[in-house]
Amino acid sequence: MTDRRHATRFRSRSLLAVATGACLLTGCGVLPGGTGGSGETLTVMTFAPEGTKATNMGGMPAMAKAYERWINSRGGVAGRKLRVLTCNERNTASGAADCARKAVAEKAVAVVGSYSQHGRAFMAPLEAAGIPFIGGYGVSAEEFQSTLSFPVNGGQPALLAGAGHQLARACEQVALVRPDTLAGDAMPVLLNAGLRAGRQAEAADIRAAEDSGDYGVQARAALAETGKSKDRSKGCVAAVLGARTETFLDAFRRVEPVQPTPAASSSSSSSSSSASSSSSNASTAAQAQRKPQISSVLGSVSQALVDRTGGKESPFEGAYVTGWYPVATDPLWDPMRKVVAEYAFGDDEADPADSGTQTTWIAYTVFTEIVKQLGDKDGITARDVARALNRSDGVGTGGLTPDLKWRFQDLRAVGGYPRIVNGRVSFQVVQAGRLVAQAGEPSMDMTQTLEQAPRAS
Repeated sequence: MTDRRHATRFRSRSLLAVATGACLLTGCGVLPGGTGGSGETLTVMTFAPEGTKATNMGGMPAMAKAYERWINSRGGVAGRKLRVLTCNERNTASGAADCARKAVAEKAVAVVGSYSQHGRAFMAPLEAAGIPFIGGYGVSAEEFQSTLSFPVNGGQPALLAGAGHQLARACEQVALVRPDTLAGDAMPVLLNAGLRAGRQAEAADIRAAEDSGDYGVQARAALAETGKSKDRSKGCVAAVLGARTETFLDAFRRVEPVQPTPAASSSSSSSSSSASSSSSNASTAAQAQRKPQISSVLGSVSQALVDRTGGKESPFEGAYVTGWYPVATDPLWDPMRKVVAEYAFGDDEADPADSGTQTTWIAYTVFTEIVKQLGDKDGITARDVARALNRSDGVGTGGLTPDLKWRFQDLRAVGGYPRIVNGRVSFQVVQAGRLVAQAGEPSMDMTQTLEQAPRAS
């Protein structure tokens, strides 16, 4: 009898040991360091164009992979392992659609911190599968229209309206140089909304091929338009061409202002009148020599671009720049900088000063907080994440944005962009080779300005 009891206890302990070992090998329970969850894996995707002739946003997938390594080293997202898929959108509609279909095939619970101009191409497959699109860069209108899109910034609408506000205080005549694309077609309406709020005339609209290597024609047109101002220093050029903004500015630097022809002096003029005329002509010539104020938005201009083009000697010195978030040197970005330094593994694309990298960081912060709000729920699906986003009474981002919420009562009446919930922009200027906050210009919510703007056709 005693021997049988000992044998039974031995077999029970052996089975327990085997079960425990199997659990360790297969990942039962929570991940090490986790605070809950079932040990499941959450798959998400980040897509952006890379290696194209137009705009490239390699910092977004690079930041996503760094976040994946960092969060998993801390036990995952509320005890769940995070699996990040990346996809090259290639700046084409077919590429965007391919990335979206891959997210569906891989059963992603969300697409997070991504970039594409082709909203129709990627939103349709995601909507059909119920996959939420969290924290897109905001360059396509569909990101602010789809009920499955959860933007973290005001996108292109807020940036352009903010640029108009920034320029209205300094300019009499503005020329906008922008891509001749569907996304670019909305830019004049948005910029003019900010100019109109500042009681300035509408900007001249100058279109340009997005992937051109020569913008000489557009540079001369911009100079001619801004030359209509009596004082050329009161003329401003807003260049919003993504990665090609540098190419445009290079062409713009080489275009010489047209010199006014001095009026011929009458031989009977007195010496005092001749002196006065000469002084007036000299003043007019000096004004004509001045180049217009340059302006752009983050994404078209970055600290890396300023550094690459000469720092203090960069042609961007003195340029006005509108962004969504605090300047890159703000201590609020310290947690992101630490993650990039320790987990990007030397990937230079993950630049903490890049607006794409910053947007992806904020998007993943939102995703993590929403999953935490789901608690210990097993088998989280894309529809669970979307439902939690729609019901949340606020998601914090460490002060980088206002608390974000997408409930029906939180949406604003912005024509064509109803899902803008954060219209805040910051005003910056390039000084001594650094992007810094513009003195006397605190961050501003552009939502009211956008509400009063006509809908882009």
